[in-house]
Amino acid sequence: MAKEIKNTEDSKTGFSFVFGKSNYIIMIVGLVLLVLGYILLAGGGSDDPNVFNTDMFNARRLYVSPILIILGLIAEIVAIMFKPKQ
Repeated sequence: MAKEIKNTEDSKTGFSFVFGKSNYIIMIVGLVLLVLGYILLAGGGSDDPNVFNTDMFNARRLYVSPILIILGLIAEIVAIMFKPKQ
C-alpha cells in the first residue's frame, strides 16, 4: 500500500519554511543582542603602547556586554528549539 500524498499548497510548489514566524522573530532579537554585545565589547585600547588605558576595565566591557552576548546565544537556542502551536 502506498501512502497518499496530501494535496496542499506546500506540496504543489515544493517550498516551505523550516521555522515559523515567531522563530524568525526570536532569531532576529538574538542576533541584535549579539551584535549589540560585541559592539559594546569593542574598544578600550590605547593608541600609545607606553600608556596604560583603564577604559578596558569599565562595567560596560566587564558586565554588560558579556551578559548581552549570553542572552543573545540563549535567544538563538530558544528560537531553534521553540515549536509554535498549530
